[in-house]
Amino acid sequence: MIKKSTQVAMGGIASALCLLLMFLTIIPIATYTMPALAGMVLIVVVIENGYSTAWMVYAAVGFLSIFICPDKEAAMLFVGFFGFYPILKGKLEKIRRRLLEYVVKFAVFNVAMIANYMVIIYLFGIQDVLEEVGPIGKYSVFLLLALGNVVFFVYDVALSKIIMAYRYVLRKKIFKRVG
Repeated sequence: MIKKSTQVAMGGIASALCLLLMFLTIIPIATYTMPALAGMVLIVVVIENGYSTAWMVYAAVGFLSIFICPDKEAAMLFVGFFGFYPILKGKLEKIRRRLLEYVVKFAVFNVAMIANYMVIIYLFGIQDVLEEVGPIGKYSVFLLLALGNVVFFVYDVALSKIIMAYRYVLRKKIFKRVG
């Protein structure tokens, strides 16, 4: 019974922290950074409580962030990629061939981003996204996607380093003080 109560408590704390980060998208530059940071919180949930609890936290935060997040694009970025990718990352890294692993990771990223922005533009009607692409013209979308792939690679490496730091350094310090 203690395990279930711990899962619920950690899920609640992680959800609250994620929602706080998503609410901070009131700051203009936070549209991309806060969903990424909120997704990183789910790493701890996966490590400590497993995938099922992490998926429940993702669903709760995704649902609530669509309603309370001041920046709807940021909320959709969390729902459409940054919320589920840290959970999915562990499963994708079990692919034995490194090249295939990265092909699948980049495919997930590209499909998620294209679908995400299609939903943002056509379902939510946020046309400002199209106006932000600038004077480069119709090729600017492809340029932004290419740059997004570079940023995704850095994000993926950063997630790996954060996972290692949590497992081998932070976790021991946190639970030594708690226990």
